[in-house]
Amino acid sequence: MTDVRYPPGCRVLSEDLGTDELIRRLKTLAHALQAMGQDEKHVHDYIQLALLLVDDYYLQHTSRDVQLLVACCIADILRVFAPEAPYKDQDQIKTIFMFFIKQLNGLKDAKDASFKRYFYLLENLAYVKSFNMCFEIEDCQKIFCQLFSTMFKIINDDHSTKVKNFMIDIMTPLITEADNLTTPALDLILINIVEPQKSSNKHAYQLAEQLIQKTSYALEPVIKMFFNQVLIMGKIDKNIAITSKIYDLIYELNQISPNLMCSVLPQLECKLKSTNDVERMKAVSLLAQMFSEKDSQLSKKHPALLRMLLGRFCDIAAAIRVKCVQSSMHFLLNHPHLRNDIIDCLRARQHDSDETVRYEVVMAIVATAKREFDIVCESEDLLHIVRERTLDKKFKIRKEAMNGLAFIYKKVKCEPNDLSEEVKESVGWIKNKILHGYYMPGIEDRLLVERLLITCLVPYKLPPDERMKMLYHLLGTLDDNAMKAFMEIQKNQMKTRKTVSDWVKMHHTKELTQKMQNQLNVKQAIICKLLPDPIKACEYIAKFSTNMRKDAILLRYMEIILKRDVSCKECADTMSLLLKKLGNPMATNLYYNTVKMLIERIASVMVDKESIGILISLIDQCMQRGKIVEEIGLPIDEAGERGLKFLCMLSYIFSAHFFTDETLQHMVALLSHEEDYAAPLILKALAHLGRYHPICDINPTILEALASICKDFALAGTVKQAKHAVRCIFVNSQTADGAGADTITPSTKTPIIHPIFNEIVETLRVTLSPKDPYQHTKISTLGHIAYHMPQAFLTPVKNMIARRVVKELLIQGVSEKRNCTLPEGNWCEKERLPADTLCKLDALKTMARWLIGLRSDEHAAQKTFRMLIAFVNQRGDLLEQNRLCPAEKSWLRLSAACAILKICEQKGVGDQYNAEQYYNLSQVMCDPVPEVREMFARKLHKGLGKGLPNKCLPLDFMGYYALVGHETDKRLCEVIRNYIEIDVNKRRDYLKTIATMNIFLATECRNDAQTAYILPDFMLAFAIPVIAHDPIFTDYQDRNQLKHVEKCLRFILEPLMAKREAFSYSFYTNLIQMIKNHQDTTPNAEDNSYNFKMYALCDLAFYIINSKIGDGSTSSNSFSVQIQLPEMYYKPSGKSGNNTKVYIPLDTYTLASTPISTVAKKIASTAASSTSLTMRLVGEKRPADHLPSNENSPTNAQDNNAPYEDNKVETNANSIAEPTTKRTRGNPLRTGKTVS
Repeated sequence: MTDVRYPPGCRVLSEDLGTDELIRRLKTLAHALQAMGQDEKHVHDYIQLALLLVDDYYLQHTSRDVQLLVACCIADILRVFAPEAPYKDQDQIKTIFMFFIKQLNGLKDAKDASFKRYFYLLENLAYVKSFNMCFEIEDCQKIFCQLFSTMFKIINDDHSTKVKNFMIDIMTPLITEADNLTTPALDLILINIVEPQKSSNKHAYQLAEQLIQKTSYALEPVIKMFFNQVLIMGKIDKNIAITSKIYDLIYELNQISPNLMCSVLPQLECKLKSTNDVERMKAVSLLAQMFSEKDSQLSKKHPALLRMLLGRFCDIAAAIRVKCVQSSMHFLLNHPHLRNDIIDCLRARQHDSDETVRYEVVMAIVATAKREFDIVCESEDLLHIVRERTLDKKFKIRKEAMNGLAFIYKKVKCEPNDLSEEVKESVGWIKNKILHGYYMPGIEDRLLVERLLITCLVPYKLPPDERMKMLYHLLGTLDDNAMKAFMEIQKNQMKTRKTVSDWVKMHHTKELTQKMQNQLNVKQAIICKLLPDPIKACEYIAKFSTNMRKDAILLRYMEIILKRDVSCKECADTMSLLLKKLGNPMATNLYYNTVKMLIERIASVMVDKESIGILISLIDQCMQRGKIVEEIGLPIDEAGERGLKFLCMLSYIFSAHFFTDETLQHMVALLSHEEDYAAPLILKALAHLGRYHPICDINPTILEALASICKDFALAGTVKQAKHAVRCIFVNSQTADGAGADTITPSTKTPIIHPIFNEIVETLRVTLSPKDPYQHTKISTLGHIAYHMPQAFLTPVKNMIARRVVKELLIQGVSEKRNCTLPEGNWCEKERLPADTLCKLDALKTMARWLIGLRSDEHAAQKTFRMLIAFVNQRGDLLEQNRLCPAEKSWLRLSAACAILKICEQKGVGDQYNAEQYYNLSQVMCDPVPEVREMFARKLHKGLGKGLPNKCLPLDFMGYYALVGHETDKRLCEVIRNYIEIDVNKRRDYLKTIATMNIFLATECRNDAQTAYILPDFMLAFAIPVIAHDPIFTDYQDRNQLKHVEKCLRFILEPLMAKREAFSYSFYTNLIQMIKNHQDTTPNAEDNSYNFKMYALCDLAFYIINSKIGDGSTSSNSFSVQIQLPEMYYKPSGKSGNNTKVYIPLDTYTLASTPISTVAKKIASTAASSTSLTMRLVGEKRPADHLPSNENSPTNAQDNNAPYEDNKVETNANSIAEPTTKRTRGNPLRTGKTVS
């Protein structure tokens, strides 16, 4: 040791020294070396000292302090000796730097007492770039790897910026000056910028980020080579951690240093073209994220790669298409120049076969709208995509599309914004589209539309004045179909509230008897059908019922919600309180969600008394063409009329909210407006209020003022004014315990006749004549008085009908010279008809109303039927003068035919037609004028579906549908086909409801004729004679004619056979055989021509059934009903045994390779083997009907197209109460004995 020279003031170091003394001497030496500069003259004198310090004794000393001081001394020696280090041996150099790295671990704890000395070591090594010495040794990369690993491990929150910078300074030269950075070293750096290391050690991430940014130029070729090996060549080293996170690494590197990836990204093209779905998915996920990010310039730098990425929107793998679609939102938000390309891609994917892709398309657009509303709002293409998806076959897609459109509408129309009027108008179609969703068959769609109506279209949380303006704008701008849907929503809510209200009232009984439980079960079954998944809902509705019995507060909440005059705020607040008592609002809480859906269906939060008053004021201002019209956003010429129309509708649904003196007086005051549309709509609204609560019981003064106005309308107003004036005064004159304003069936009590009617009738008696300028109005007034009060004015009305209507008008000839302009062509608008013809049309209606009011005058009915059918037979020209133009004739025969249908809806007078009249009327279905056919078919459909079983046309008239098989207009044919499907389904649903009620009530359904006459399948018994009497069908063996009549039979049979579960093969075979065993009742049919045509139709019907269903061997369905052929159309043949003869040419058809000659045998054998049906010909009057009306049933609630009906208050002085159900027409109620 004597050769070792020490700096001045330093003492000798030896292994014999104790640790403490060694530390003191090392400190002195460290200070001395620290003070030396690189220009020290005697620096080479300390070479031996330098060699001494790297002795294993000092490097491996047990004391941390000794090692740290030695490291500092060695670092200073390297600084002083730089650039020529005193160490030449490579192993020795490696040992020294590994020793340095070990000491740098001491930086981990910044609170350590020795931290300053560790920091000095770090600073020294960074300043001198000491680690550059390692480039001279072969194994330098191991040292660098160890250094990098240590640096990223020790970095933490306590380290200052200086510490981090010195670390960067140490590592940077090792990358920038290296000839080749090894993959393990690269791995140690890059692994810190990907998960999970990125999140678990954010300081290591920041250190790596800074290092990469500082050395990006040097790293670029290394990284390019690395990715080339992994991406292109597929060389993956499992020992390199970053190879498993290659796509995450590319993303992070692009975030840190985009230029670094310029040469790497094009290599991903091969991955986008890979046949491996997983690889393509990873590449697509990465590139979609990188290209779509905000401020990303990749789309401009790599256009070819972008085109290839967009091509993946059409990838064969659905998961990849989903990923592409999910990224589209970010493209739309962040890259305006790419929006057209992205929209094209979304347009292509909106019809994707995979529902998840379609769902994500909708979600992407909706999410874009929620973040940047203007992007979607200003793009018609994006809105069109969402619009189309509202008709998707999957409900979850329809739901999101509807929610998205509703959100956009609410943002534009209901919330303050700076959007232009043009943009606001461009989304006006959304409200129509949302309401069109109510036509979807699923109950979920209807619930969704109902919720969106009160949350988005007319948000219930808006103040009343704003809410009414929104409602006014909405209803004033809806299209016809949307308006019908809106009306249907309100009508269904009213019926649902009535059903639930009746159910809730049952919970007040103290003792729950078995009978009461059965009634509760029936109500609960009906309520469950109003919710999705009725089977599951039944359990939770029963639970809710039990809870209401136990909890009086819960029951009270339900009663408040169901109050007819509940305010919007009270209803909403009570709903919140009720729902809080049901538990946590979680998706798994099915009880909560089920009851919530029910409460939402019955919640009345759109209008109340306050808002109705505001609405009437708004309508008044619009009728006066005030500035409010522009604010509401309606055409100034239409705003008033539209407002009155939906006020009229609201008066029917929300009658209770109108009963304040201020509201009623304001409505009467509106009658002072001179517009023709005003009075009919206001009077109609007041009549609706009278149904709920007559005004005479509320404020007689208002009624008297109203009566005086209505008298003027009835005598000198328009036809519509007269009609509604009569009804308004009549309805509002009946006391609540009199005629029953809010009842479904007419009361049997004598109606109260307002004195004003005596004056009106007397004026009519004196003034009604062809020369009266108000003849048209007075005829209408006469008809409505005759309908509502026939017994009160029996004699004067009958005399006026006979003399003024029939003699002086209907059977009065037309002069040769007419002082009017006659319309050209076979058809015209009704308003263009001459005044005398218009009077005749209303005269025909007056005849029908008079008969319906009388109900039981059979003699008058028979005479009227003969006159009306004469109009039909004479093609509208009753006297055959040939002075009427074709359009007048068309309107007259149509009006006569519709009048017959109207009369036939009423029991008694409606049963007086005969078979010949029935067949003649059927020919209107084949009228040469298409408008006549269409309007008659519409009237027929309306009559058949008006309200089973009480107020509808009998099943006989469904037989008319068969003649539509001759229809040449495809559009009209489809319309009527839809009518048939609706009528068939309505009747089947009604029978199903009756069966359900019988099950719950534990009663047995009687097997009688009424069931058969509701069953739509029985229409075949009427269709066959209708076709047989069709003048077109003359020869039952003519093949061309058989083809035509086959089309007629198919037109009605195909809808009947559409649902296998509702079709009974045995029923049809028995019915067909029974028809073949009977004859036609036509008096002049002795030549059997009608019989043979009828039998041939039976053979054709059986052929059609077999061709569709087969031989029925697999069908187990049967109808347990009696088949009673109507005596009006059939009579026994008088022959014993079954008629098995085939009446069509034997070579006409083959049935499933079975000759037609075997058809009859099949029918006969099937009929003989069937015991489930009782068959007979019935002509006697059947007993009182047991089937209830479904007027308020949930199935009937969905069917009527009209929003509400003018439910006639038929309370005649000597009226006969309607039975529970109407008699079956054409047979059981007609006098006669049973024929077997």
